[in-house]
Amino acid sequence: MTQAPLRPGARHPLAAACLAVLLAACTTTNDAAPAQTGTDTDSTAATDGRPFTTTEIAQFKEPWAMTFLPDGRLLVTEKPGKLKLVWLGDGPGSTTVVEVAGVPEVDYGGQGGLGDVVLHPGFARNRRVYISYAEAGEGDTRGGVVARGTLALTDDGGTLSDVEVIWRQVPKVTGRGHYGHRIAFGPDGKLWISSGERQKFDPAQDMASNLGKIIRLNDDGSVPADNPFADQGDVAAQVWSLGHRNMLGLAFDAQGRLWSPEMGPAGGDELNLIERGENYGYPVVSNGDHYDGRDIPDHDTRPEFNAPEITWTPVISPAGFVIYSGGRFTDWQGDGLIGGLSAKGLVRVEFDGTSAREVERYDMGQRIREVEQGPDGDVWILEDERNGSGGRLLRLSPPAAASDAPATP
Repeated sequence: MTQAPLRPGARHPLAAACLAVLLAACTTTNDAAPAQTGTDTDSTAATDGRPFTTTEIAQFKEPWAMTFLPDGRLLVTEKPGKLKLVWLGDGPGSTTVVEVAGVPEVDYGGQGGLGDVVLHPGFARNRRVYISYAEAGEGDTRGGVVARGTLALTDDGGTLSDVEVIWRQVPKVTGRGHYGHRIAFGPDGKLWISSGERQKFDPAQDMASNLGKIIRLNDDGSVPADNPFADQGDVAAQVWSLGHRNMLGLAFDAQGRLWSPEMGPAGGDELNLIERGENYGYPVVSNGDHYDGRDIPDHDTRPEFNAPEITWTPVISPAGFVIYSGGRFTDWQGDGLIGGLSAKGLVRVEFDGTSAREVERYDMGQRIREVEQGPDGDVWILEDERNGSGGRLLRLSPPAAASDAPATP
């Protein structure tokens, strides 16, 4: 079982909602939007039985991830390749969004583009920021990468400098799906990366490839000597676990255990407890089937593979994920909150040691791409954007702490 740490800037969970049908992770290819000012208005009051009030803060073009800076500002990634800095104002209409310069060129299209953003645990000292994105290769190939740079902030924005790629998916392949590329720091300061199998199936079981794996690295991209396959060398040395499909969330619980929601094929979305050196079976087993209707044997037919703690059919299309540790929602403490894309909501998961179960869903009316815990314990979510719909940054607060601003339908 992994002994991994709670990281600064790691995902803290949220719960997702609604009926889930089609598995989806890609977003649209609209033009990037200019910097804008948020509305800071209550979009939904807690009159529908949900235990929170929803406040719209700002709107983005295909937002993918966010993380809070120590001073309470946010960094938000937009999939077409922009990194935005969000100043949260003192009242309605006072939020400002500006662009951070210095982001490398990304291979934008399908599910690819600019992905995750997290802070180094020593950010206050070294100002290092880590980003993931899709990078073009030779011919019609591409792959996910993780890079780090130094963030300098100014009154009118900021710059990411000294950007260097410290990890790449191997090999680069055709297609624009299943990058995964969520990143998180563990309690021991190690860097964890979810590497999707790029819709190529077999690489998830191939140790000559780092596709379909959970990766564990030092903060400079080098391989820790205590990784389970370190003695195999090459990309196998990076691997912590294998047999995965497309993991869009990583979070550590208070005991240091790593959990990851994973998109299944046609059915069979999963929540997995990630354990050292374990094989999770894809594509040999899955509780879903191929999109063309062909059967995939279920996990219980092959006990040598690590089975998920939760499976969902119909799917929820799990994306952003945090394990909540704040004091604002006392009933949620220690629970996981998963953003649902096809579920169009938040799924709340309760943990009992190494087991887990879904306990509630909250309908948000939009595909939820990202979930984060704010410094004061409120929950923040990013809507996915499709065809101009969605794309909002929303703050979820307990009803008693809600703004006095008038609610809008």
